[in-house]
Amino acid sequence: MKILVTGGAGFIASHIVDAYVELGHQVVVVDNLSTGQTANLNPQAKFIECDITDQEKVQAIISSEQPAVINHHAAHIQVGYSVENPQFDAQNNILGLLNIMQAAKAVGVQKVIMASTGGAMYGNQATPFTEEMKEQPLSPYGISKRAGELYLNYYHEIFQIPFIVLRYSNVYGPRQNAHGESGVIAIFLEMIGEGKQPVINGDGTHTRDYVYVSDVVKANVLALDSDFVGELNIGTTVETSTNEVFDKLISELGLDIKKEYGPERLGEQVTSALDYSKAKRILGWEPTVDFTEGVKKTVEWFNSKK
Repeated sequence: MKILVTGGAGFIASHIVDAYVELGHQVVVVDNLSTGQTANLNPQAKFIECDITDQEKVQAIISSEQPAVINHHAAHIQVGYSVENPQFDAQNNILGLLNIMQAAKAVGVQKVIMASTGGAMYGNQATPFTEEMKEQPLSPYGISKRAGELYLNYYHEIFQIPFIVLRYSNVYGPRQNAHGESGVIAIFLEMIGEGKQPVINGDGTHTRDYVYVSDVVKANVLALDSDFVGELNIGTTVETSTNEVFDKLISELGLDIKKEYGPERLGEQVTSALDYSKAKRILGWEPTVDFTEGVKKTVEWFNSKK
């Protein structure tokens, strides 16, 4: 099967490309390399450099390649920057998706799998978040991702294009880019590696649900064969504070570094944890890598780059 993966040179999607290639699928990667890296590209996948905001080029690529499935990961994902520049966020996450879907409609794509946010979708409601909760995004990033979900529903209802939205919690692991991609673990590790003092935003008590990248890949593989249409949470239900993340990294690195705090960031939720029971019921998916093991694997990868 031919699968077109947008953002396939990036952190999460490059791992997904690897898995799709290993399963024998024909994979086409579309990426503008703004945060993705050529080093992440699978040599067995076809790579086309393109920005999804380029409507004519996106249309030409999808028309030429005729993919059966589109896995859409190309996006602007920085919550803080989306607060400062919501127009940029919307241009990438809403208009970019529309460019893809208009082209997908024209060639009869059989399914779209889209990465969305669970962490920024539900606002400050009681955790763990379920898909049945009202969406209450607190940032332009969360709003644009919700808009994307609604557009996918439109294309399904009107043009019969099936879709699965995977609402990720905070994904971490090898290849995560500390520049241009959200991810406190990657940011802390890079700063420590450069001999700089990491700064915790706020008092460090805000919690997040950290899911390891290999578990996210499994969800994207299972989504290929599912007839389900709609949104699924991909997380662990486990909440970990930023202070705990810092302590875990320092312990794994065998260092003694004191915490330093800075101002809170606008648009940030206080807490986040995703109930994955629906994904378990529908896809047979559940997380398998706990936080301690995941941090160990991530630290080993960062150390291997030195």
